[in-house]
Amino acid sequence: MHIIARCLWGIAAALALATGGAGPVNAQPSVNIEQLLTDGWEIAGYVSAWENRSLILFKHKNHKYLVQCSVLIDVMRNPRVVPYCHEIR
Repeated sequence: MHIIARCLWGIAAALALATGGAGPVNAQPSVNIEQLLTDGWEIAGYVSAWENRSLILFKHKNHKYLVQCSVLIDVMRNPRVVPYCHEIR
């Protein structure tokens, strides 16, 4: 596994542990980053979009769509990590 892929995996795993739950995926039951990783979704891309927000793109070999998770980290909020995931078709 490439070093960049390991770093992305580590970031996603840390966010998954920190978030616990995420927003809806097109009005389906709550999906969280940890569950996406457990279900075989792989990180297709990651970008730190703003100073306190990151975007993670997931792909799955059995699905023809992607899932994008926007993760806000704000120490002034409770919970401090606020993820929102949705399908990109």
